[in-house]
Amino acid sequence: MLDPKKIEEMARQIGSSLPPKFREVADEIEGKVKTVLQAKLSQLDFVSREEFDVQRQVLLRTREKLDALEQQVQQLLAAKQDKAE
Repeated sequence: MLDPKKIEEMARQIGSSLPPKFREVADEIEGKVKTVLQAKLSQLDFVSREEFDVQRQVLLRTREKLDALEQQVQQLLAAKQDKAE
């Protein structure tokens, strides 16, 4: 689902933005932020980039097939109209 490395990086960035006075507790805060981020992000309706790319390709292939079928229908209608005349 979500890349744990990205979550760790976000937690690390938040921890490193703390004033120097609080750096001693940065590791503890980083762990808590990481936990909260994972919990909140898991509640969101996200798909992975890989799944998104797969679905995008499926949609593109479906669109190509639909376009081809629309052309066939137009050709059949044109041929039918020519026979009727």
